[in-house]
Amino acid sequence: MDKLARYREIIRQLIFNYAGHKPANGQIETEAVIDSERDHYEVLHVGWDGVRRVHASVVHIDIINGKVWIQYDGTSQPVAEALLEAGILREDIVLGFHPAELRQYTDFAVS
Repeated sequence: MDKLARYREIIRQLIFNYAGHKPANGQIETEAVIDSERDHYEVLHVGWDGVRRVHASVVHIDIINGKVWIQYDGTSQPVAEALLEAGILREDIVLGFHPAELRQYTDFAVS
């Protein structure tokens, strides 16, 4: 299996894992959104918490030019650490939620 196919499978499994955690409050469903053709992967919360409508991204990951970009991480278990544990190389993970000029100070790829 080539690196990109392996990364896709790791991310798919991770997304399903995060999507398996339902919020304790409200009538909120968790959805896994996987677009393997365009390499977009997301976990969404959709529903109601009392009178408040909930429609929010919990995790958003893209694969761009062979690198895994974490676009958003709203979890209590950091996505970057889960990706590392699953076998994705540190130099192939980009913390896209940080501004480009600050990424150089992380232990991860700049772009």
